[in-house]
Amino acid sequence: MLFSRTDTSIFGRWWLTVDRWLLASLALLILFGAFLVVTASPAVAERIGLDGAYFITRHFIILLPSLAVLLAVSLMQPRQIMLSALLLFALGMIGLVMTLFFGMEIKGARRWLRLLGFSVQPSEFVKPAFIVLNAWLLAQPSVRSGGVARLWPVTLLASVVTLLLLQPDLGMTAVIVVVWVSQIFIAGLPIWLVMGCGILGAGGLVAAYFTFPHVSSRIDRFLNPASGDTYQIEQAQEAFREGGLLGTGMGQGMVKDHIPDAHADFIFAVAGEEVGLIGCLILLGIIAFIVLRGFWRAGQGPTLFVTLAASGLIIQFAMQALINIGSSLHLLPTKGMTLPFVSYGGSSLVAIAIGMGMLLALTRNRVYKT
Repeated sequence: MLFSRTDTSIFGRWWLTVDRWLLASLALLILFGAFLVVTASPAVAERIGLDGAYFITRHFIILLPSLAVLLAVSLMQPRQIMLSALLLFALGMIGLVMTLFFGMEIKGARRWLRLLGFSVQPSEFVKPAFIVLNAWLLAQPSVRSGGVARLWPVTLLASVVTLLLLQPDLGMTAVIVVVWVSQIFIAGLPIWLVMGCGILGAGGLVAAYFTFPHVSSRIDRFLNPASGDTYQIEQAQEAFREGGLLGTGMGQGMVKDHIPDAHADFIFAVAGEEVGLIGCLILLGIIAFIVLRGFWRAGQGPTLFVTLAASGLIIQFAMQALINIGSSLHLLPTKGMTLPFVSYGGSSLVAIAIGMGMLLALTRNRVYKT
């Protein structure tokens, strides 16, 4: 034991109340990701004329503060989590508006702001804040009793989705909507409302197909590979075949020499080639454990707010992992979304650290009052 049960210091109370299984599994995932970034990044950097250690250095520059943020947030009480989410949401929404006017345009989308030498994606920080705020709204008696107050969660969703679609960022929009609908379902609101949201979501996907050319292109290539360029997917599938059961060994893979985003969106393909099927199953096992443990702890929440917020955060984590891995395996249309704590760092790394810090804070055993 690092701390005795009579230790009433902040860290002593934190260690005795935090879910150490969840903490340990997150640590394993972060360690796994660090190894993959180290092996996948040099080839990507050298291909675009940068020093081989460029992405590795930047990843660890961001990773260390991210771990500090995760720890600091996990020390908070639920009320502090709520207030922090409110502040983060306000800043994130301002950032989303700013991207429309001052954001860097990449592949027809404006999602990033240039701040202090780093590319910042405000939507990443809106996600955990939105989840916590929506949980707080759904836990309010006035919202649960029906009437006009029930429009508040809808208004919250509409404000975020509108700004995301203006960028446009359909993938992030899909994650936000799925989490929102899931929280409504868990909150026990009328099933017709959940079904209605599902129908609207399906309609929105159809509308996006006919509205955004990049969306229709990705879906067409997914359904019919002969309809367009599928180079990255073909390389990823070849990597899994080359990896076999045990893999080629760390640093010995070739897929990172061919895929532009091997250190980020397609890092699971690098894992498939270098650590093989067994290594990938271990990685999937760690992610699955985090998700299942998170759900179990969320179900033990002392209040509806804690249950909804913790569930939403773990659903977001699971959705992001599902989209990244599904894209690499050609089970889903390609979407530029990082694998939590595994892909090369940036806004997503800091944001997921905030989200998991909130999850650890909300699922602590509240045996002390502060």
